[in-house]
Amino acid sequence: MNASLPIPDAQSFELGPWSVIQLARIEEALERWVGADERVPESLAQPMRYAVLDGGKRLRPLLVLAACEAVGGLPQAALRAACAVELIHAYSLVHDDMPCMDNDVLRRGKPTVHVRFGEASALLAGDALQALAFELLTPDDGSVPPAMQARLCRLLAQAAGASGMAGGQAIDLASVGRPLNSEQLHEMHRLKTGALLLGSVLMGAACGPTEPRTMAALTDYGSAMGLAFQVVDDILDVTADSSTLGKTAGKDAAHDKPTFVSLMGLRPSQNYAQELLSQARASLRATGLQNTAPLQALADKLVNRVF
Repeated sequence: MNASLPIPDAQSFELGPWSVIQLARIEEALERWVGADERVPESLAQPMRYAVLDGGKRLRPLLVLAACEAVGGLPQAALRAACAVELIHAYSLVHDDMPCMDNDVLRRGKPTVHVRFGEASALLAGDALQALAFELLTPDDGSVPPAMQARLCRLLAQAAGASGMAGGQAIDLASVGRPLNSEQLHEMHRLKTGALLLGSVLMGAACGPTEPRTMAALTDYGSAMGLAFQVVDDILDVTADSSTLGKTAGKDAAHDKPTFVSLMGLRPSQNYAQELLSQARASLRATGLQNTAPLQALADKLVNRVF
């Protein structure tokens, strides 16, 4: 456990130095684990590594590590969970960008995987990244207790599956050109975007001991974060350019997709993002945990970004 480490004060905590250390751990682990097995064909290893390495803000892994710190959990379990959730996120982007989905050509400032390697290789790379995520959660070296492995796998599967990210994407595809009311839009993004962000928080917390009230409060925090991320993403889609975003700007409007901005308007959407930030902060106070400064700073950065 890492409960003996100094507890950062929320007022004096600086996200930058903390993130540099955590991101170095994440990148080193991803470099070591993704496509590096000599048994993986090079034709598959290349698109896998292209999809994951040298790009992305790693918000989800940072949430895992921050939540683990908050509960005093196992760092080695959290690092595996952080990489696993990033692999699920990466695989979802690979598949979402393909012609059968969003048909996008730019991701993280470079050509999408199917543009660079072809559709078949992109499909297989996404499949392989999804499988590797669960392999990382189940090491056979004794570093992660079996019960913790099972809980982490269940949380990730729930976040990524039919009642989570995949279900939200299905709703999204069926909603193109259709007006959605506020309740329907919230439900779509609770699944499509919010489930994996919430799952990241819960997986980090699952790496250590947590009381029911703490998990409930962290669930509220993760839910607010997941929704805020999408609201801000919708705002940036109409206010930022492609070079800033690292992906195609304005594509939601071009594809006639419902967004918070199209439903609420720009200024109300910006106000709503701030309301969700306030909810996230209140939820952290309700956890009863002392070491929530990284989680609070990540919430602040997410809403007041470009992240």
